[in-house]
Amino acid sequence: MDDTDPLSFYLLSISTADFGIGFWISIVVLILLLVSSALISGSEVAFFSLSPEDREGIDYGNEPYAETASQLLSQPKDLLATILIANNFVNVAIVILSSFIFDQIYPANPDLIGVDYLRATIEIAGITFVLLLIGEVVPKVYANRNSLSLVKLMSSPLNFIGKLPPFSWLKNFLVNGTEVILKYARKRQIDVSTDDLENAIALTREESTSPDEQRILEGIVNFGNTDVRQIMRSRVDAIAANEDITYAELMELILNSGYSRIPVFKDTFDNVTGILFVKDLLGHLNAPPDFEWQKIIRQPFFVPENKKIDDLLKEFQEKKMHMAVVVDEYGGSSGIVTLEDVLEEIIGEITDEFDDEDIVYTKVDESTYLFEGKTSLVDMYKVLEIDGKAFEESKGESDSIGGFLVEQSGRILRNKEFYIFENFKFVVESSDKKRVKMVKVIKL
Repeated sequence: MDDTDPLSFYLLSISTADFGIGFWISIVVLILLLVSSALISGSEVAFFSLSPEDREGIDYGNEPYAETASQLLSQPKDLLATILIANNFVNVAIVILSSFIFDQIYPANPDLIGVDYLRATIEIAGITFVLLLIGEVVPKVYANRNSLSLVKLMSSPLNFIGKLPPFSWLKNFLVNGTEVILKYARKRQIDVSTDDLENAIALTREESTSPDEQRILEGIVNFGNTDVRQIMRSRVDAIAANEDITYAELMELILNSGYSRIPVFKDTFDNVTGILFVKDLLGHLNAPPDFEWQKIIRQPFFVPENKKIDDLLKEFQEKKMHMAVVVDEYGGSSGIVTLEDVLEEIIGEITDEFDDEDIVYTKVDESTYLFEGKTSLVDMYKVLEIDGKAFEESKGESDSIGGFLVEQSGRILRNKEFYIFENFKFVVESSDKKRVKMVKVIKL
């Protein structure tokens, strides 16, 4: 067999090797470093995969580790920097020490000219495999299933490492350097306001763009700034069923309303107990008059008045619901809002065979319109083709034309009294002691 053959030389080296005390000390140190690498790598997963219950237990716990762990978790950037720096130091030490030990086991062949590919392959593949298996994969899988146990074990060591130079210097440099980079990146970001987007849409308006397309674009821009109370149907106009009515009375209500979903309340509309899906009654069309229809109503979905409709749309999608009951700050029911109401803010009015458009408004001439007092301000903006910014900035809690007039004038205006706001004149056509019923809006 040729003496220059790498495999022959390797076998001969092992058989004649005389390992001294330094070799065995290196083996022990290498094992300790591998254990340290495993613990530190596992800590990264353990600390950042704690459940809310575990976090609460640590924050309010009385165990010795709890205060240290809570302090580390309160500064996640510092904790992550400490873990990464310590892990890199340990891994570099493992690579250096492994190379030293490998040189003792498989010394380089002095008679071989060029690269010993077999030796290089064994060294690189062996060290990489050991580091990945023991220092990364196994500890992180274990930490994912036993995060709290590893947090208890590693809180004090990581706290000590984070305060020990040069680790503390490198940690501060890394964290502060990251902050500088993020601060510079934030400065380079372009902050685009809603007004800028509206101006951009107005400037890019082309002759080929239809009014419907333009309205949809403007609706998308203003979508995130609209509250639920601006588009909801008030409780006065909402069709709802009392739990006490009979099955026959319920069927009559459904036929007269033409709606597919009806809120159900007990005693008053402030106490909505559920939503009746008309399709759930299809299997009970031939039910007796004493049928207990109350048992098939579904749980209601409540939303606050000031919720943004883009957030509401996401919740509708997640919960697979089409209707929500709007509640005020005192917990009373203000009205209802549907998925159709939300979509209409983008694509415009959606009408069906049950909608009656004549009651919304009447156009007297090019500059005069007649509205019901309960008509929402948002609907008025659409009819008058204005953005309504001045109204939104001046109004308080009101959402209807009548409410806006009462709010601005400080009282319920009587018949033929008027109020001028911006370039619009609001003339009260009909009112009573409780509310403004009919308003004429004149463009000045």
